[in-house]
Amino acid sequence: MKVPFYGHVRQYTNLKSEIDANIKTVIESGEYVMGPMLKKFEAEFAQFSQTKFAIGVANGTDAIWLALLALGVGPGDECITHTNTFFATAEAIWFTGATAVFVDCDPKTRCIDPSKIEAAITPKTKAIIPVHLYGQCADMRAIRKIADKHKLFVIEDNAQAIDAAGPDFRIGELSDAATTSFIIQKNLGTFGDGGIVITNNPEIDRLVRKMRNHGSEKRSQHSFGFNSRLDDIHAGILSAKLKHIHVGNDQRRKWAARYTAAFKGVKSFTLPYEVPGGRHIFHLYVVETVNPAKRDALMKFLIDNGIDAKSHYPIAIHQQEGYPWGKQARIVGPIPNSERNAVSCVSLPMFPELTEAEVDYTIQKCLEWDKANA
Repeated sequence: MKVPFYGHVRQYTNLKSEIDANIKTVIESGEYVMGPMLKKFEAEFAQFSQTKFAIGVANGTDAIWLALLALGVGPGDECITHTNTFFATAEAIWFTGATAVFVDCDPKTRCIDPSKIEAAITPKTKAIIPVHLYGQCADMRAIRKIADKHKLFVIEDNAQAIDAAGPDFRIGELSDAATTSFIIQKNLGTFGDGGIVITNNPEIDRLVRKMRNHGSEKRSQHSFGFNSRLDDIHAGILSAKLKHIHVGNDQRRKWAARYTAAFKGVKSFTLPYEVPGGRHIFHLYVVETVNPAKRDALMKFLIDNGIDAKSHYPIAIHQQEGYPWGKQARIVGPIPNSERNAVSCVSLPMFPELTEAEVDYTIQKCLEWDKANA
């Protein structure tokens, strides 16, 4: 049996009529950039997120970058985040000219550890950027409390957790802005790149809208800005898919529960931790080998048996060739949890369109590996 890692072609097949209808509407409208379909999707996404504003941009990296710029982050400033995530989180900080400051992740959730943040705060600190890793929310109540105490901004990197929630909060509720990516691999993905910024702050909304469009608020008048617009065809695709995101994430949670129940008692790898009362939407279902030296062996075993397992993220940001960008980075304290996560993580196939047979076959092979390697 072959078990793929991504299900976006299957998803397109299931939603073809709705997606194609929106694409046709855009093409026939003749308005492909900053047109009515983008405005429609932005309104839909703001309503979905329960925020006042949603601003479509070219990609998830730009979403973080433009949100930081809208908050006045620039050279001489520092932004706190963690290293066991995708490079773009730090990249966006560096784009502004600010310094990325890294602390360790929580040993259970693998999101940023709030207890490590205050030790990293200096007079130069401007913002905290928690990443909702793998589809689970960071501890936003604790992060907001720290931010309020030190008068810091908070931007949620929500590229992996659309439709997730904390035990008593929703994404965008406790931050100045939240950002996401719509690249096809995400739970809500378009056929290419895309991103969005959500906020309740009208000035952030105004500035991000202005900067994404060459610094223009009025035709032919420009100031400080860039070219970072979400095209209307992408907006149409996302609009069609948004109607199904909650059901799709419920299915992910069902498959995750099936994995977790079947893996109870395994000794060679650990399972994802889910915060009680939260809504983890399992953008990724990540296990970690107890012996990091066996991570590659587990990956090879699964791939050799037709299961397209992957690793997110096997090289932590501070260990990447591109680190540190312009020497604008520092690490506060030891980061053993982040480093262990990087060397031991394995992502199993996880998307709504998986079949029961594919999930059970993946379980079977993982249990075979565990029996031989416990």
